[in-house]
Amino acid sequence: MLAEPPSANASVSAPTRLVVEGDALAWLHDNVAQPLDAVITSLPDVSELPQLGPGLDGWKRWFVDAAARVITWPAPGLPSVFFQSDVRYQGAWLDKSYLVQQAAERVGAQLVFHKIVCRRPAGTLSQGRATYSHLLAFTLGAPLIPKKPSADVLPDAGDMPWSRAMGTRACEAACRFLLDDTSARRVVDPFCGRGTVLAVANALGLDALGVELSGKRCRFARNMKIELG
Repeated sequence: MLAEPPSANASVSAPTRLVVEGDALAWLHDNVAQPLDAVITSLPDVSELPQLGPGLDGWKRWFVDAAARVITWPAPGLPSVFFQSDVRYQGAWLDKSYLVQQAAERVGAQLVFHKIVCRRPAGTLSQGRATYSHLLAFTLGAPLIPKKPSADVLPDAGDMPWSRAMGTRACEAACRFLLDDTSARRVVDPFCGRGTVLAVANALGLDALGVELSGKRCRFARNMKIELG
């Protein structure tokens, strides 16, 4: 007997969210990417990793190594997207997009796009963290060419549920890129913090998985909900 087709009112399963408490790089080493996994993440700032020693050298090496590991984790053709904000450190300017692109060159990855995201209105004066962020996407394998044009400058990062969050509009731009131009259907954020990326991914119907070292942040990440306008 033939099965009846699903009715128009049949329920659709809600997107999943899993948050793992643990070290991001160890988790990436121990877990193979699934065929529909893509990464959206922000790597920690130098101020968040004092154990790497004084100065910038130890952190820069860690940052480039970590970015390279993130880029090589998804299956070929599936992207890794980075949201990174430049900072001043003891008077020196840190261009994190340069460090991520060093990692990409090391592993032979292609740059899909490089967008600027305004965290504050243009012209805002700043003494520390930059008032903009970089949104960069990379893939290994055949070049990934977006099917339609998109803005190179996002005028508003969106709401930031906590001080180090990736703005909700930046998260939405990254997730919509996955939906429109890739086969990815799960967002993995190995440095998920309080889970802004995970919540936006779920709001757009994507499954999400986050890894976070802080148990307190994990609890936030498991429960954060965001409604997109």
